[in-house]
Amino acid sequence: MKKPLKFFFYSFIILLIIYYLITLIVPQIFDKKHNKIREKAPYVISKNAQSVYNSLNFVADMHCDALLWKRDLLKDNDFGQVDIPKMLKAKVDIQAFTIVTKSPKGQNFDKNTGSTDNISALYFVQGRPTSSLAKRTISQCEDLFQFAKDSKGEFRVITTSNELKNYIADKENKKNIAAGFLGVEGAHALDGKLENVKVLFDSGVRMMAPTHFFDNKLGGSAHGISGDGLTKFGSDVIKKMVELNMIIDVAHSSPKIIDDIVSITNKPIVSSHTGVKGTCDNVRNLSDKHIKAIANSGGLISIAMFEQAVCGIDAAATAQAIKYTADLVGVDYVALGSDFDGSVTTPFDITGLPLIVEELLKLDFSENDIQKIMGGNVRSFLLKNLP
Repeated sequence: MKKPLKFFFYSFIILLIIYYLITLIVPQIFDKKHNKIREKAPYVISKNAQSVYNSLNFVADMHCDALLWKRDLLKDNDFGQVDIPKMLKAKVDIQAFTIVTKSPKGQNFDKNTGSTDNISALYFVQGRPTSSLAKRTISQCEDLFQFAKDSKGEFRVITTSNELKNYIADKENKKNIAAGFLGVEGAHALDGKLENVKVLFDSGVRMMAPTHFFDNKLGGSAHGISGDGLTKFGSDVIKKMVELNMIIDVAHSSPKIIDDIVSITNKPIVSSHTGVKGTCDNVRNLSDKHIKAIANSGGLISIAMFEQAVCGIDAAATAQAIKYTADLVGVDYVALGSDFDGSVTTPFDITGLPLIVEELLKLDFSENDIQKIMGGNVRSFLLKNLP
């Protein structure tokens, strides 16, 4: 081999080795930086609260972004907020694994555009596909199914109501198992193609939000520029989702989009992770009008667990938002929607969910109501609304 060819060959091999090392090291650095916990486990829980938590027959959370980070979810990691061993330890029955495909640089709560993208760089250092938002979505779907396959029966991906019924029956037979289902944050993941709704559905997606942190082809984000409602394309997407029994998630949607969705469908809708203006007034959170609209649809208001959503840094702030919502529309429409691993600092990881029970007891919620809030409502909703 001639010297110039040898030089380029060996240089290429060295670059490949460097890139491989980057994919091993850098993703963990990003993960640890963006998904912090104020207090590490184990958590101090009163005997009464722990007893009530242990009695829960179904525990569920409607939102986490753990798949974004390419973390090994089969390991009990010492960073991040969700993995499957922690779910098993906390006896969490089902976790919504929601997929982020694009995020603007300088992301903030008030005004963002879609002209920049943080996720491309993250995907590059993870060794994941960057060319298409739909491909990014599909790759995260495939990852969750692979975790299920490699879990030796400890974890399942739920895509139908029958699968959920079978899971519940197995759990009642004392099997130590956990499950997840797939959602998407922002339907820019469709790459502007209506046919991709079915593509993502066939990949396992069962819940999708029209927008995330910026306006897109479907309409306006709560954090975007326009404040617009649904476009014609957005309406077509919602109708296709209804046809497929894909759950409509209005988290991050502009108020006008929520109004439009309520006007064009009689299907139940959810906000998978939210605060409420009644306890924390910002553009991110639901007004009383929209809390009532979601409840009237038969949907769920899933309360988040980070400071910007609940105006507090502990479980008590989340419990106050739950109480406000329950007082307004009734306990049957309230759920948990942590936003674990969503580039937010949370008071605890998923094993700290008993702390929510502790605070709900302080607010005089009955054990029956706590059963509903901590997962019973999600179980009923999914049994009715999954395909």
